[in-house]
Amino acid sequence: MFYCDTRDPSVKVSFKEAVLSGMNSSTGGLYVPRLIPKLPESFLFKNPPPSFRDIAFMAAKPFVEDDISDKDLTSIIADAYPFSAPVVPVNPVTYILELFHGPTCAFKDFGARFMARVMSFFNKNEKDLLHILVATSGDTGSAVGSAFYGVEGIDVTILYPAGKISPLQEKQLSTFDGNVRSLAVEGTFDDCQKLVKTAFTDVELRKKLRLSSANSINISRLLPQAFYYIYGSLSILERSRHDNRIDNPKLIAVVPSGNFGNLTSGLIAKEMGAPIAGFVAATNSNHTVPDWLETGEYTPRPSVQTLSNAMDVGAPSNYERMCAMYSIEEIRSIMAGFWVDDRETLMAIRSCNDNTGYIIDPHGAVGWKAWQDIRNGAMADVLEGESPAAGKTGLRCTAATAPEWGQDCVKGNCLGMILETAHPAKFGETVRQAVGREPVMPARLERVLLLPDKSVPMSPDYSEFRSWLEANL
Repeated sequence: MFYCDTRDPSVKVSFKEAVLSGMNSSTGGLYVPRLIPKLPESFLFKNPPPSFRDIAFMAAKPFVEDDISDKDLTSIIADAYPFSAPVVPVNPVTYILELFHGPTCAFKDFGARFMARVMSFFNKNEKDLLHILVATSGDTGSAVGSAFYGVEGIDVTILYPAGKISPLQEKQLSTFDGNVRSLAVEGTFDDCQKLVKTAFTDVELRKKLRLSSANSINISRLLPQAFYYIYGSLSILERSRHDNRIDNPKLIAVVPSGNFGNLTSGLIAKEMGAPIAGFVAATNSNHTVPDWLETGEYTPRPSVQTLSNAMDVGAPSNYERMCAMYSIEEIRSIMAGFWVDDRETLMAIRSCNDNTGYIIDPHGAVGWKAWQDIRNGAMADVLEGESPAAGKTGLRCTAATAPEWGQDCVKGNCLGMILETAHPAKFGETVRQAVGREPVMPARLERVLLLPDKSVPMSPDYSEFRSWLEANL
């Protein structure tokens, strides 16, 4: 398996090189698989359905087999995943895929733990340290820090926007020590991401330091997130036969989206054979991608702060990968864009709890709102010719650009798989504001609150950041 550059398709590198370099420093492009293999239907649809670890092995194998033996891959997966992704039905056609059962209570654990073990495997014979730089808008940093903590030969520097993530998220980031440290950047996530990307394309810096990334920029963070799409879709279709009377239902993955790595992983899972008919790209007031899906024009913009802060991304990196995989017409055929504001996010948390008893976090709530609106009239209105008003929240497509599954949804033939990307306790104050009480906090989060803060203040100026890297790494 070779990996190509989104900006120069003639570039071909191995999985190992793609992982250790993170991105192409010459072009600034991201790596994508040259092709996406199909998993055998005999494996996907066997009875009983395959386990999460079996899916992880079969899905990862064709992407890594030139560089990692089956025996080593089995060990990596066993060590990475002492947890899974439970499916929770909340009504006969709506399922929540809980992705917060890892050590940092966020979906990023699935990618970060796999990536850390792969990087450790590749780096074991190197003399020089491998320096991981990662920008985070919320949960990525803590997942990466946890995954790499204490890993010999690798150190990690996490950049996060000071004061623009939840207090608990910031506490998770600011308390690392040892081979992991955090920088509190005076700016937005986009400023953090720009610092990291500039460092990767700084030829002189890379002569001094071995650098790699741990954002969804890195293909080894992206690929393992496909595992839970495959697992979740198979689990839902298996049990839906007992939950509703829909013959041959179409499964729609509703994905809270910021940097769009998670959604890109879903696209890879679909290409591998996961029984997913389409996607909803559900986001907040940072609605760059829904606007692109609606108009065909991609216009990155400065990010704005919202209650669903992990999605506060105005220039999502993985737009490049989506464009490398599909034309705009192809992606519109399977994907709808949807966005909400903070008021609607709070209402969605309350609505989900009132209607189902389930407490959902602000990111999952964006997905809940999107799915409820789409199946309760928004898609029907679009298909009947009603165009969305400019600049308004909600479903952002027209009859001409609606996805192919839209008509199935209007007919009641669709199921929704909402990705719950973080434990609601990480956003306790927002949840309390919506439903009147805070969710129970897992013990592993409570322990973090007792640790001292150790983050370093940093300006968004690249020269200052580079000087700090040279002095401290």
